[in-house]
Amino acid sequence: MPKRSTLARLQQATTCLLVGGAIAWLALHWRESPFVAIAGFIAITMAYSAFLAVEFVLLRFVSRADPAPRPGWRELARAWLEETITAPLVFCWRQPFRWNEVPDQLEAAPSRPARRGAVFIHGFVCNRGFWTPWLKELRARGHPFIAVNLEPVFGAIDRYVPIVEDAVQRITQATGLPPVLVCHSMGGLAARAWLRAMSAADRVHHVITIGSPHHGTWIARFSQVSNGRQMRQRSEWLRQLERPADPERYAKFTCWYSNCDNIAFPASTGALPGADNRLVRGAAHVDLGFRPEVMADSLARITGA
Repeated sequence: MPKRSTLARLQQATTCLLVGGAIAWLALHWRESPFVAIAGFIAITMAYSAFLAVEFVLLRFVSRADPAPRPGWRELARAWLEETITAPLVFCWRQPFRWNEVPDQLEAAPSRPARRGAVFIHGFVCNRGFWTPWLKELRARGHPFIAVNLEPVFGAIDRYVPIVEDAVQRITQATGLPPVLVCHSMGGLAARAWLRAMSAADRVHHVITIGSPHHGTWIARFSQVSNGRQMRQRSEWLRQLERPADPERYAKFTCWYSNCDNIAFPASTGALPGADNRLVRGAAHVDLGFRPEVMADSLARITGA
């Protein structure tokens, strides 16, 4: 398991500054006006929800010509509410403070023979703490897994290939079986970059991607960091990743995507030709990674249940 997480330190700082600023506002303005104090506290702590709302409005208009079902406003509102609840749990708690809560598990339960392992690959501005609910479930089942930290946080996606390679080697040596890769968002592109660089199609049992912008995402046009620029629609990096064209290359992929994904949109960017593409209606980007149907099906594929 990684011994440190640069992202965890960054998100610890931002979370503490946010909470500290909100509490300071509340304390400074309480005597003068409790209403102003409470309103300011809510505005500071819930500002992220307003940014989420903007993303959902953008995806509604950008997705007009997309073949995936276009979401209605009510569907978007439900997705926004779910993401407003889910995002702080991930970005303000699990990733900054509990990212190493569940250590990697390289051996199956003593009473069981070696079983197929899983490698978990997180997305943009995330770390292995994203997967905590998944890791707890596999630990309870006594099943082997590794969850990586992709660093540098804002580096080129190709720089993550050695990290994925190391994880795949270790889990394969521990179990004797090719692993299942479970990838959220940018993690799906990191897995594909590894498959291309290492010619590793025979070294993996299956690849599950969840909300991965396989064909780029509209919102990446605003990014100025290396991995963000690579995820722009029609980027040269994505075009290279598609070569050579092979109708069978994605036969081992299951791609979960949503018509309410506020980061990977238009929605069809989450699908790959020849893959088992599965649409989940009404799920936002982070929330999609914890939908019961996504987790249950993916865990069953890992454990053979």
